[in-house]
Order: sequence, then structure tokens, then C-alpha cells
Amino acid sequence: MQNVKKIVLAYSGGLDTSAIIPWLKENYGCEVVAFAADVGQGDEELEGLHEKAIASGASECHIVDLKEEFVSEYIYPTITTGAVYEGEYLLGTSMARPVIAKAQVEIARKVGADALCHGCTGKGNDQVRFESTFAALAPDLTVIAPWREWDMVSREDLLAYLAERNIATTASATKIYSRDANAWHISHEGGELEDPWQEPTKQVWTMTVDPEDAPDTPERVTLSFNEGKLTHVDGEALSPYQALVKLNDVAGAHGVGRIDIVENRLVGMKSRGCYETPGGTVLLKAYKALETMVLDKAALKYREQIGLEFSHVMYDGRWFTALNDALLAGAASFAKKVTGDIVVKLYKGQATVTQRRSPNSLYSEDFATFGADDVYDQKHAEGFIRLFSLSSRIEALKNQG
Repeated sequence: MQNVKKIVLAYSGGLDTSAIIPWLKENYGCEVVAFAADVGQGDEELEGLHEKAIASGASECHIVDLKEEFVSEYIYPTITTGAVYEGEYLLGTSMARPVIAKAQVEIARKVGADALCHGCTGKGNDQVRFESTFAALAPDLTVIAPWREWDMVSREDLLAYLAERNIATTASATKIYSRDANAWHISHEGGELEDPWQEPTKQVWTMTVDPEDAPDTPERVTLSFNEGKLTHVDGEALSPYQALVKLNDVAGAHGVGRIDIVENRLVGMKSRGCYETPGGTVLLKAYKALETMVLDKAALKYREQIGLEFSHVMYDGRWFTALNDALLAGAASFAKKVTGDIVVKLYKGQATVTQRRSPNSLYSEDFATFGADDVYDQKHAEGFIRLFSLSSRIEALKNQG
């Protein structure tokens, strides 16, 4: 093992990181400092975390509140790009990793650590996301990934390891799902979901009501934006995090935001996951509806290209890169126009935009009307069409000759 004196571990209190603390001490013979990020995963996951970390062998445990920073500095900028990975995934896990890893580096600097550690497996995307951030912000620190070093391969191995050392854990060998939660979403993997032919059972979902059991009466929610940022929900001024919490509650009660997908992981394999993003689904749908009011055809097309590229940048853990900065800058320039109000109807798992208005709207009823108007001469369209299709006409004439 390398000559490491103090390690800061990204700690969740789950089975993996509970075992990692004693493993690091035994195999590296060093001090272990636990770091936990509050990104809105809920009080239940954070309750007793400090005591648990110390009982597992950590010398310190730092719990850092990142909720507002996460929503305002990572989620909101991502929304302005319109990024959706592979057409469906709203990037919930991906968006949380750079803010967590950045805070972990800051704790390492604060306590004088010379190494960073995470509990990501060697099969997943998160190892890349964490270590790419470490490389960008702290290339001088050693990175330790126990799942790529130790000989334990299962939950049973980890439970036995902790039992041998009399370290308590609430985990069990019968845990069905692997879940990751934050203010934006919750993900579910494992269990019956490993068979893509198996429909998810009701016990999979935790953040949203089953659409079949949702209220029979629709509910409407009004979102107000100023230069791309959500400022009010139903007329109430809220911070970015508070607004998301409110949207999660309202949309989750109507079963909005569920997806069941098979996605391409960065490391090459496909994985099946179920995701719940109630507030995020409403927020992104409202934002895109407002964009259609204020961006012209060419601008919207280019913003869509930014979104496609950015979805891979975010998914692949490339937040702290020049490409990320350029894409966000481009999206921010378009976002300056995104001011106005959107009404979204929530009903039985669906979020439908029903009303929209903006002081920057390019929509003109005078031009768009099917009734009589004095602003548009339909005869002008003939010349436009001839020029627009001129290359096709020339090619057809050539082929006829």
C-alpha cells in the first residue's frame, strides 16, 4: 500500500462505506476522515451519520450542507442546456457528483489529507465522475478505490467483514435494491430490475404515487422564470432548493416523473434503472415550453444541439472541463431570454403545459391567425418556396435531361 497518512472518504453510512473505514485503517495504517454531503437525500439517511462514522473507526465526520449550491449551481445550469441523456434520463445521479467531489476535495485541504477515497464499484459510472473531478481539482492527492483493490465481491462478504470486527450496520443480505437519492431524483437498480423483461413491482417506487392511484382531479401549477431561473411557484418567491422541494411534493402526488430505461453506461455495459424525478420533470417541461416562445428557429435548434452534447458531458463526469464551460456559456446566453410564466397541468402521471406567456415572446397572433389579417400577404410565400426548393428543382431538371 502507498505511504498515505490521512484519507478523506466520501461516506454515506451504507454497507460499502461502513466497511471501507476499517479496511482503510487496516490496509493503509492511516487516519480516516469521513465526509458526507447533504444534497437533499432526506433526514433519514443523515440521521446518526456522525456517530456511525466514528463507531466504524473514523477520526472525524464532516457533514456538509450542499443543497442550495447543488440546485442553483448544477441543476439550474443543466436545465438551461435542455440536457436529457439518451432521450429520457434527467441526469439526477450525474448532476450530484461534481458538487460532492468538489466539497470532498475542500475538506481534504482543510484537514490536511493526502488521499481521497470513494466507495464506487469498478462497474459503474460514478468512479469516473468522482475521479475526473479529483483529477481536475486535486491532481496531487492519491485516489483510493477499495472496490478495485480488495477481494470482497458481495454484500455477504461485507457483512461478514463488519461482523468479525463487531461494527454495527443496519444493512442486511436481503436488501433488494440499490438506491441513490438527492433533491432532484431517486434512482433504483438491482432486484427484479436486473431482468429487463420484468415489470417493476410497486415496492420499487418511493418518491411518487402510482399514477393509477393518483387523484382523479388534475392540479395546475404555475412556474415563473426570470432569465432562465425559476423564481416563483404559484406566485410564491422561493429559493432554488425550496422551489424544487415544493415541485417534488406537488408532482409526486400525481405520479409524475417516473421512467424505466435501459441505458448505456460510460464503462461500456448496459444497465436497467428506474428513476423518479417529479419536480424536475415539471421544471424541465416548463422551461422548454418557455423557450419555444422566446427563441427563434435557428437559436432553438442550436440550443438543442448544446443539450445533446451536454447530456454526455454531464453523464460522463466532465463538469470541470473547458468543453463544459463553453456549453454552459452558450446555454446561458439563450437563457437571458427565458422570462415568463408557464402553467403545467398534473394528472395521472402526466405533466402537460396548458398556458404560457412572456414579455420576450416572439409569438404574434396577428401573424399566426387563421382568420383575416393585414400583416401577411400569402402571395409572398410562392417566391420563398421557389428559392427554398431551388436546389431540388435544379437537380430534378438535370436528371430529366
